Amino acid sequence: MNLPDAPIAHEGFFAAHFFTVSDQEKSRDFYVRILGGKLIKPENPCYIKLANTWIILNSGGGPTPDKPEVLLETPSDLNRVNSFLNLRVADIWACYKEWGGKGALFLTAPLPNPDGWEWRCYMRDPDGYIIEVGQYTQLALDWFNNHS
Repeated sequence: MNLPDAPIAHEGFFAAHFFTVSDQEKSRDFYVRILGGKLIKPENPCYIKLANTWIILNSGGGPTPDKPEVLLETPSDLNRVNSFLNLRVADIWACYKEWGGKGALFLTAPLPNPDGWEWRCYMRDPDGYIIEVGQYTQLALDWFNNHS
């Protein structure tokens, strides 16, 4: 493992998003080749440094002693979502074109949010997990600048 990029908390903690996947190689390709993540550990589990966060990919499975009634599985209904990865980007149209050109499947092209706060679109990873891609508008940037 590349220690400068290892997901090790020397103090406090770091946050990571865990995805249960059906095919680690296929999912790894998506997060590395399409989204530009840096592969740290290739499998069982796979660790990917994605911009300023971490993605962990691993196969599903049954209960373990530390989660005795929990099953890890990929989404069973792609239209029912209770959590998703949210990517804040500097140029949504550039990401849409680049990632779409590499094979990302978007639900729609980027659309303005009705509140004027952002532009956003959604794509799916190989297991159907939804990923929001959003870009703040000037309205949002002004709000952040005035409230920081």
